[in-house]
Amino acid sequence: MKKKLLYSVCSLVMACAVASCDYLDIVPDGTPTEKDAFANPGTTEGYLYSCYGFIPNNGNTQSAIDFLSGDEVVTAFESDPFAAFSQGTYTAISPHMSYWDELMGGMRYCYTLINHVDGVSGMSKKMASDYKAQAKFLIGYFYYLLIQSYGSVIIVKDVEDVNVPVEKFKARAPMSECVKFAANMLDEAAKDLPASRDGDEYGLATSVAAKTLKAKLLVTAASPLFNGYAPHKNIKNVDGTFLFEQKFDQSKWDRAYEACQEAVRIAEKSGFALYKAVPGTNVNAPEPADMTQRSLRFAIIDKGNLSETIWGNTKGQSNNDIQAKSAPYAQGDKGRFALNAIAPTLAMMERFYTDKGLPLEEDPSFPNRNDWWNLVDAPADCAYAEGKVSAFVCHRDPRMYAWTTFENGYYEIAGDKPEGSNYDKKYRRGKVQGKIVMKMMIGEPSGRGANLNTLRNNNYSPSGFLNKRLVDPLKPASSPKINYIHPYLTVADLYLLAAESAVEVNKLGEAKVYLDKIRSRAGLPSVDDAWAHAVHPEKANDKEGMREIVRQERLIEMYMLNQNFWDLRRWLMAERCMNKAPYGVNILADNIDTWWKPTQVQVSRVFTAPTNYLMPIPYEEIKKNPKIVQNPGY
Repeated sequence: MKKKLLYSVCSLVMACAVASCDYLDIVPDGTPTEKDAFANPGTTEGYLYSCYGFIPNNGNTQSAIDFLSGDEVVTAFESDPFAAFSQGTYTAISPHMSYWDELMGGMRYCYTLINHVDGVSGMSKKMASDYKAQAKFLIGYFYYLLIQSYGSVIIVKDVEDVNVPVEKFKARAPMSECVKFAANMLDEAAKDLPASRDGDEYGLATSVAAKTLKAKLLVTAASPLFNGYAPHKNIKNVDGTFLFEQKFDQSKWDRAYEACQEAVRIAEKSGFALYKAVPGTNVNAPEPADMTQRSLRFAIIDKGNLSETIWGNTKGQSNNDIQAKSAPYAQGDKGRFALNAIAPTLAMMERFYTDKGLPLEEDPSFPNRNDWWNLVDAPADCAYAEGKVSAFVCHRDPRMYAWTTFENGYYEIAGDKPEGSNYDKKYRRGKVQGKIVMKMMIGEPSGRGANLNTLRNNNYSPSGFLNKRLVDPLKPASSPKINYIHPYLTVADLYLLAAESAVEVNKLGEAKVYLDKIRSRAGLPSVDDAWAHAVHPEKANDKEGMREIVRQERLIEMYMLNQNFWDLRRWLMAERCMNKAPYGVNILADNIDTWWKPTQVQVSRVFTAPTNYLMPIPYEEIKKNPKIVQNPGY
């Protein structure tokens, strides 16, 4: 969103959202702010930004539903609101965070702008057209978020009359109609949006973002959760209208495939590409020195090269957000700190491939599972660790080393204070001492405590692994704030969606082309070259096998980018992956011999199928509108 965001106008408009009509949280008709909001181009711009203000802050570690609540990480912040979604404690009465009323209200703002912008004095037709297209894009995006969360929703096509009688309230529309409406809205938006924006306009809607979002919407709609899932077949309105598909429909994948192809063509033509680090850039951050790991580490956070981010969140982060919560532990002066507390789970660490580009148990050169935890010396002159480590973390996918770390592993980060912390010079390594060697056991600087009697209740790694993704190597522990563009849509995301849809229409070779683009950036061999040496090489030439390969690639590549929470749901894998406590290593060990022992993390994890595959519609909304049927189980 533009840097000159007009907060005063936005606040004025948002304040009106407190008023609520029967089934939409909206501004009453005739509100006195509308005349002022569309008085001139400047105030209209402010109103447009108020529409963007309804977008959930996906990069906020305390409030985002889907950032830290999948099975890929566990944190020391189990009391924060997002944790309710991992613990399964959200209900229709207490949904903790809900998109339903907020985004329905946001759509009213968008329609209000569409209805008024042509009459704004002094505004050019070109600008008015752009503003309307942005509003349509936002409506499409809001519907994508609602469909992803609730499945079937209410279709709103204009500003609703708050005085409408109860008998004319709208019910939820069938899923297919909701998807068609959202896709059409995105197509309409794309016609009048530029392919890209920069400067003050970066973060506003573009045609590439619209086409990419349409592709993502259609892939979601074609996925198993929304394409004939048996437990949802009997969900219907009070008039008997069925809200979900009654059987699997292959044509959904056909449409998703075509949408992905179109989005890829447009994105690549417009200059979007996977990020690759260029020598001579970010020179103040000498580590990671390895160019593959450098490309992976800086892919999202390098604001000088945003080629990979198709559309992103420009709201910025606070001093107590991803950088501080992931950086190695330090309690500094003036209240500055780093919390060491966003921890990849053992399940996530297992997903990362070997350096041969294969799953651990498909690589015949990788140790057997029984030998994973044997202590070995880190390979001489390797870029990821030193000293004693487990065989499990050696010879692995470069993405694992770029985005995570572990005991005796390296963490690329600036700063040498406070003394005695893991930032102390004695732990400094690499070019210009640009990285530190992690010390995470009891009695060590990034461990949970000096001894078993002084354990911290928070600000520690529950799994014994630590996140590095989205953490800027330039930022020291004493200044943890980082402002990067947290992505909503990326080229990697698009390529993976294209690969997924290609598999489902039996174009396996085409799927491999997309995967190989991502694997090449990660320093891994192609799918065919890697799987030729696998335990089960036939998987790479079989639809079922390629489906598994695409899904694992996506779970790896989209780590920490708000996808795990939704992907496991739409693939119907959440009941297996999210209904059990995560594992890590033995974080209460004070010696290396007992550290590398798989240990259950003491947190609650509940996922009830089929209930938790959809979010609950807030009870207050159902009370207002008797035509809304609740999702099952709530």
